[in-house]
Amino acid sequence: MLRTADEELTIDELAARAGVTVRTVRFYSSRGLLPPPRLRGRLGLYGGDHLARLDLIRDLQALGFTLSAIERHLERIPADATPEDLALQRALLAPWTSDQSEDLDRHELNQRAGRHLDDELIEQLVALGVLERLPDEPDRLRLPSTAMLGVGLQILDLALPLEMLVQAKGIVEQHTAQIAVELRELFAANVLRPYVERGRPEQERDRVRAATDQLRPLTIQVLVNGFQRAVNDVIRDHV
Repeated sequence: MLRTADEELTIDELAARAGVTVRTVRFYSSRGLLPPPRLRGRLGLYGGDHLARLDLIRDLQALGFTLSAIERHLERIPADATPEDLALQRALLAPWTSDQSEDLDRHELNQRAGRHLDDELIEQLVALGVLERLPDEPDRLRLPSTAMLGVGLQILDLALPLEMLVQAKGIVEQHTAQIAVELRELFAANVLRPYVERGRPEQERDRVRAATDQLRPLTIQVLVNGFQRAVNDVIRDHV
């Protein structure tokens, strides 16, 4: 839901609406991630634009941006950007999956997997990128995608050579990364750049945002179907 810029919230109300602590709001403000509040006497009041920036910061964190990277990104956004402008930024940068990473200890991981994962299986899952080690927490592991744990275990149950599986992972990552880069450049050249060059007209903002939102599921569907057809073609040509 979009928030109007003329909302008037105290710092406590802002923190509650954004789902963060007052300390976090003050920390972000001290780093320049939030514009100063509007003053009514000695009382600082925050609006929908501050809420929208907090939403954007959360999305950037979900994408794995460091605090320094978030600062650099927000520096390019005008201080007077409206909640609608910031909502468009969120639409362009929002993660393509709502699956959140989780940090689990071995017991929690076993419960999630529905079976005991010994050290060898853990190492194989790490090699496939299904799990990640936490340098500062050796007793815990990060699960970047909860959906991939079951998939990774099913793949390992096939008892195929791990080296082959790691090579297959590298092939998929290499080509999907290139696809992602080329598709983003295509979208930027044909949709975003013309929108910016025309001065970001307000009447086009919703269209660009809607196109971005709808492009995600459509692109995934096209990629899946395209890959299936390509595999069928390879099998047919080989036979």
